[in-house]
Order: sequence, then C-alpha cells, then structure tokens
Amino acid sequence: MKFTRITADANQMGGVPCIRDIRIPVSTIVGMIADSMAIAEILEAYPDLALEDIQESLRYAAEAVKERELTA
Repeated sequence: MKFTRITADANQMGGVPCIRDIRIPVSTIVGMIADSMAIAEILEAYPDLALEDIQESLRYAAEAVKERELTA
C-alpha cells in the first residue's frame, strides 16, 4: 500500500510519520479519533488538514499494526 499523504523524515519530528510534511503526527490524528473527537472538530483544530489526511492516517495506523503480535 502506498501512502501519498504520510511522510517520515529523520530530520523532522525525529522521523515520526507525519501528515504531508506539516509536522502533524499521524499518532495525533489517530489519538483524537480514539478520544471520540469528530472529524469536523479535528479539521477545525487543524485547518491545514484535509479529510483525506485523516482517512490516510487511519489506513496507515491499520497497516502499521497489521500482522503484528500485540499484548493486551
């Protein structure tokens, strides 16, 4: 799967996966969704984001944990 809206640069944010080089970590977006924040609220809080950024963040997170063993 190719992610066109997610970037990871060792010289930016310590290499943490971010949205389109704008220094908003994927984990921040996923965390807000997990905390029941509405997409409209996220877009209002981060006007540089687009709906596609949020959708790709969730796909990225799903792919990141795919086929890995998790402990509960």
